[in-house]
Amino acid sequence: MSILRTMYTGVSGITAEGEALGVVGDNIANSNTIGFKSQRALFEDVLGRSITGGFGPGAGVQMSGTQQIFNQGALSNTGVSTDVALSGNGFFVVKGSDQGITGNFYTRDGQFKIDNSGFLVNARGMQAQGYASLGNGQFASAVSSLKVPTSALAPNASTKMNFVANIDSGATVPVLPWDAQNPTATSNFSSSMTTYDSLGQSHNVDVYFRKTGANTWDYHVLAAGSEVNGGVPGQNSEIGNGTLAFTNTGALNTVTTTTPIAVSFNNAKPNQAVALNFGTSIASGGTGTDGMTQYAATSNISSQSQDGYSSGDLSGVSVDGNGVLSGIYTNGQKIAVGALGVAKFQANEGLGRAGQNLWIATTESGDAALGTAGAGGRGTVSAGSLELSNVDLADQFVQLIAHQRAFQANSKTITTADEMLQELVNLKR
Repeated sequence: MSILRTMYTGVSGITAEGEALGVVGDNIANSNTIGFKSQRALFEDVLGRSITGGFGPGAGVQMSGTQQIFNQGALSNTGVSTDVALSGNGFFVVKGSDQGITGNFYTRDGQFKIDNSGFLVNARGMQAQGYASLGNGQFASAVSSLKVPTSALAPNASTKMNFVANIDSGATVPVLPWDAQNPTATSNFSSSMTTYDSLGQSHNVDVYFRKTGANTWDYHVLAAGSEVNGGVPGQNSEIGNGTLAFTNTGALNTVTTTTPIAVSFNNAKPNQAVALNFGTSIASGGTGTDGMTQYAATSNISSQSQDGYSSGDLSGVSVDGNGVLSGIYTNGQKIAVGALGVAKFQANEGLGRAGQNLWIATTESGDAALGTAGAGGRGTVSAGSLELSNVDLADQFVQLIAHQRAFQANSKTITTADEMLQELVNLKR
């Protein structure tokens, strides 16, 4: 009878709307969950007959499933160095076990930390996956767990000293001949730089520039005699020297190394070679203006650097905008550890929710395509930030009201059908 069918139709509506209210409630409950993606209920009508059965009323409604909404959530700056957020498509990759499943999981929750073994992990201890640094500015081609070395960073002996400076073309040749024990009076200009031996011990090295004629200069490299094998305490040891020649426009024309630096500091590895980089001379195919120049201006050092450092302990970590994780050490060094891996899928909506802010790949989502942030359509990394839930509370409250009213309307359908049946029963009286 159609009246009974009406009651069952109302029941289907109550059931579907009740399940939809659960979806809305889940969204509201997770409005403050980092990286959460909201869902919406999908409804479909129920056919009350076969497709070829002609015309007739339907049998109600059912909730066919939910659809995940992967709209971007707002980014919140936290200032925590290991907090990262993705702006755009993609997911961070973490490896571990959850609910009996072991493998890779995917998340938009970038609340990472360093555990006691040095691994970058999420709140559940799952290890973040990425591309390990090869130490030469390149990264491995296969993903692995990212780990920051927690042991002391070994020292690095200086192998190069770089200079960007100008020496005054108007300087005059010193009257006194060069004297390593009286360098200030027998040169025109000098620079001092801290270098390191194989043990990480620092040494002060001075470079003196002495004009020898028109557009020609000598350079002399001095170290303290007390710090050099065979040196005399209280005196300077000359550990290298050479000649610089400039053009009449002030560009560096040639660099001639007379005595290359091969210094043996006390107790350290002997014959430590240190190359002096005064820029690319014209004779070497350069412009002669990217390092040492000789212009009619006061002699001065624009910049100088060397590549050595002492040992250091880990003091913190940082993640940059490219997702590169680096260890920061007490000796001022910042060493790249690896680059965070970012996974993208053919269909994000097909990912399976695993709880704990995690997703798993399914046949509907397709396999994960791993890469680095910003490459191949993957989102970029915002360091020191987190992606908030994309739940719009105003919209969810509207949905809540709509489902509540629909629930009430379906209840009214049942009570109306019940009243009609009551009238039918009363006909017998």
